[in-house]
Amino acid sequence: MTARLNNDALDRLPADVGRPGYDRGRAGIGIVHLGLGAFHRAHQAVYTDDVMGREGGDWAISGVSLRHGDTRCALAPQDGLYTVAVRSGEPDRLRVIGSVREILVAPEQPEAVLARLIAPQTRIVTLTVTEKGYCHDPATGELRLDDAGIRHDLAHPDRPHTVIGYLVAALARRRTAGTAPFTPLTCDNLPANGRTLGRLVLAYARALDGGLADWIGQAVPFPSTMVDRIVPATTQDDRAAVDARLGLADAWPVVTEPFTQWVIEDRFAGPRPAWELAGAELVEDVEPYEHMKLRLLNGSHSTMAYLGYLAGYETIAETMADPAFVTLIGRMMDREVTPTLTVPASADLGRYKAALLDRFANPGLKHRTWQIAMDGSQKLPQRLLGTVRDRLAAGRSIARLALAVAGWMRYVTGIDEAGRPIEVSDPLAGDLRRLADQAGRDPAALADALLSVKAVFGSDLPQNMAFRSTVTSALGTLIHQGARATVAAYAGMSSGPGCGG
Repeated sequence: MTARLNNDALDRLPADVGRPGYDRGRAGIGIVHLGLGAFHRAHQAVYTDDVMGREGGDWAISGVSLRHGDTRCALAPQDGLYTVAVRSGEPDRLRVIGSVREILVAPEQPEAVLARLIAPQTRIVTLTVTEKGYCHDPATGELRLDDAGIRHDLAHPDRPHTVIGYLVAALARRRTAGTAPFTPLTCDNLPANGRTLGRLVLAYARALDGGLADWIGQAVPFPSTMVDRIVPATTQDDRAAVDARLGLADAWPVVTEPFTQWVIEDRFAGPRPAWELAGAELVEDVEPYEHMKLRLLNGSHSTMAYLGYLAGYETIAETMADPAFVTLIGRMMDREVTPTLTVPASADLGRYKAALLDRFANPGLKHRTWQIAMDGSQKLPQRLLGTVRDRLAAGRSIARLALAVAGWMRYVTGIDEAGRPIEVSDPLAGDLRRLADQAGRDPAALADALLSVKAVFGSDLPQNMAFRSTVTSALGTLIHQGARATVAAYAGMSSGPGCGG
């Protein structure tokens, strides 16, 4: 039986495998991370590992799993160690990360989580809980006070279930104890994610205690961030390849691409790691970077996920091996998305877009279209519909953006082009399927039904006739001609009513 990766095995790693450059046993915990998934372990935990390797410090991470204990079961026997495999066209570069020192499971250990959150040594609480973890209305950005989790937490504020409930419960206890607040640092794909988180926390706190809300509003900063790294789900083949290289068993390595970016507004309540030493960009305003990433990378990813899945492609790399998709995504980025952006002075937009196309086509990353298609009702408002609104306000064309929205509509019907079921993973999956079943395959009826979902489209877009007609037209082409033919047609589109060049 192969020995397990752990602290005692670090000195047995092959010479070409990176490892922590500091004494893990002496590094105190200064960061709590909510949502201990693959992305955090391939991104923020790596930056923190770099910083501790350069200058030490008590910045080790207590990672909190919010739903189940799978990550703890995998990593606790490994002393929190795991491998990051950086994959491109060359042999993988492996590195063992040591910044995660503790793993808690919130449903099983709520008091332990709160104890860590209120500890004076905890200076920063980072979050990667996905869009749906914020219990908000994606169309408006406001807290859903009728959300079941929020209702529970308001009734039992000392026994929270939601991320918002945990943050406010911990801040309330710190206030009572006279402990300085931590800085909540969201790393999820939300517009103005820090300001959004602050608004949600204040709305919840106000429903509990006006004085607490006032204190949070004055004492707690909510910096916005932009994060960028493609991290597909780990497969059994990935595990086997990593184990073979290590000569040790790693129960849950993560695989990622060479590219990584982290832009952070430099507003903190207290000390922070010197993440800039690891390549993070500390800025006054993250919004221009956020728009670039959300609209170009994430918007393109969702477009490829729905249309690529319908076209029969399992991964993004397979999708981008189809020249029609390359042309469609390139023209959508150039002609419909780029005019909506305010580009940071330091950014080379042409180079960024070219790099995106290369990253999407990376054959080493098995990033499944189904994985990216998850939670579309939460993602569309941030990734596509903000761009749509800006284009409509300017009287400009939205043909390719509308095709992306139509791709989502076709996907959530739950039946693919061969009549096979699609496993739609979405908080609104049941409602969406019911609406689709009632509408049938008539494009106008289906578009009308799904446009009625205000949590996705708000009240403005369904009333916009240009948007409605362009989406309905694209949906009709998808239903009658199929995804591959439709993508080819839209890729070659140069001008026309509602289409544009």
